[in-house]
Amino acid sequence: MLNVGLTGGIASGKSTIAKMFVERGAYLIDFDDLAHFVEEPDRPAWKAIVENFGSDILNKDRTINRVELGLIVFADHEKLSLLNSIVHPVVFEEWKRRIEEIYERDPCAVVISDVPLLIEVGVQHLVDVVILVYASPEEQIQRLMSRNKCGRQEATSRLESQMPIDEKIPYADIVIENRGSQEMTRRVVDDVWKDLIQRERKHRLNS
Repeated sequence: MLNVGLTGGIASGKSTIAKMFVERGAYLIDFDDLAHFVEEPDRPAWKAIVENFGSDILNKDRTINRVELGLIVFADHEKLSLLNSIVHPVVFEEWKRRIEEIYERDPCAVVISDVPLLIEVGVQHLVDVVILVYASPEEQIQRLMSRNKCGRQEATSRLESQMPIDEKIPYADIVIENRGSQEMTRRVVDDVWKDLIQRERKHRLNS
């Protein structure tokens, strides 16, 4: 098995590239999905979030209103750190459990873990390969404004709450520049996928 950490910055195109890897046979573990899972009503992370941020962040069905929570934490680094300290340990525990399940089914698997904060929280050592999806900060802002239907100030605030993407490059084993057409990106992903298959074989032989 090869455990690949896919990271980047907000609105860099990680999800699109993750889907391309799945089309080629990879297993995907999306950390946003894991965060949603561990934050479901009455799970431990949900209880801790409500205790610290109040019930005003809840929807009528008691699920967390992620937009409301985002407005709170992206404007306050201390609150963002608090939220991360609640969610991250539980998410990583669930991640390890899911990796073990995949390994039991397919010992030759290439697992793509889409981890937005892989480098920020210093857990790149938990994966075999780090892939960075790169888009320039201005491209990130434009995509975020379009995707979230938000203004430039809010998009910039969200971007500035993260580690600058250029500072992530030294931590990456592979950089995928997501700037051109989807067809260009697909060709790059094809080449990277061939490399990952070779790495998985070598990793298995050396284990």
